[in-house]
Amino acid sequence: MMRPGADTPPAGWSLDARVALVSGGAGGAGAAISRVLAGAGATVGILDVQDEAGSNLAAALMDAGGRAFFTHADVSRAPDVSAAIGAVLARHGRIDVLVNHAGTVLVRAFHETSEEDWDRLMAINVKSMFLVTRAVIPAMLAAGRGAIVNTASISSFTASPLESAYCATKGAVLQLTRAIAVEYRDRGIRCNAVCPGFIRTPHGLREMAELIALGVDASESAVAAAQGRICEPEEVARVVHFLASDAASFINGESIVVDNASTVLT
Repeated sequence: MMRPGADTPPAGWSLDARVALVSGGAGGAGAAISRVLAGAGATVGILDVQDEAGSNLAAALMDAGGRAFFTHADVSRAPDVSAAIGAVLARHGRIDVLVNHAGTVLVRAFHETSEEDWDRLMAINVKSMFLVTRAVIPAMLAAGRGAIVNTASISSFTASPLESAYCATKGAVLQLTRAIAVEYRDRGIRCNAVCPGFIRTPHGLREMAELIALGVDASESAVAAAQGRICEPEEVARVVHFLASDAASFINGESIVVDNASTVLT
């Protein structure tokens, strides 16, 4: 049954009776993903370090008739991940959908990128996906099915100035997605990636501002020239919903680019 106010989905899109976890699900596109999955009927677990935003979002989703909960977790830290996933399984007994959305960006010249910068970005953008996916897969294997969606980026395919470390992490996310899909395909688990361009979120707008400050034209007009307009977070969330649903039952190991043909034009 769809939550109140949600549109009736096409056949196979319902997530009723499913438990979906969204890392980095408290704000920006992650929050949009949490809202869309809850609207599709899923019980949504929000994993984030933003306690107030995560708790408020979970409460808002429940007030709207959905099912949601917030769990504090720094998903780049193994103890946090183990505790969070253990608590979710103890409470719900299953995890059907995992959305690895937590991530950040670094805008800095490559030769000025410190080892600490590199390690931090790898921990948040890549190690977190390793830790959370590793913790969730046993429950999916026990159930004989599961859907994993990783947030990659157009930077998984393209390169941009002042973002070498970021591009490296997103390339790694794409290969991790493909490898998981191949390894677990015959055991009922699908793994796909969504690859957005610039999104109208605090994260995306901060990235644009930092690029502009360092002399790269990442203004809204430049973004519009590349991808028509800036992407809205709900447009990414709807793709994640599709990949998480049975409507995408034969899509596995793929990357869906959400950039309005920007990478096609490059």
